[in-house]
Amino acid sequence: MDSKKLALMCRELADNKKAEDIVVIATGTSQPHLRAIVEEISGRLRDDHDIRPTRAEGASGGNWVVLDYFDVIVHVMHSETRKHYDLESLWSDAKPVKPAKARRPAAKRAQRAKE
Repeated sequence: MDSKKLALMCRELADNKKAEDIVVIATGTSQPHLRAIVEEISGRLRDDHDIRPTRAEGASGGNWVVLDYFDVIVHVMHSETRKHYDLESLWSDAKPVKPAKARRPAAKRAQRAKE
């Protein structure tokens, strides 16, 4: 899987767990929330695509978890930790990768088709 596709998939999986401000740095609101986001990303990539991080750090109750997928590094951080370290400023000149537009739920698509 290429890096861009992996980054977008990590973004989508973090969004599944209501992560905030996602740029493959995602904010969780509590330690259980951080764990849920990390498990969604690592678990789904492992189960659905047989992709495992080469390293994972901080998963034992910290405020910052790093999943290293070699070409893609995922940071899941508590909001205060994210503000303190301000990683986005390190890559301020990088162009953000935009996710695909969200598709409408099937029921709404079916209703629009009938109209």
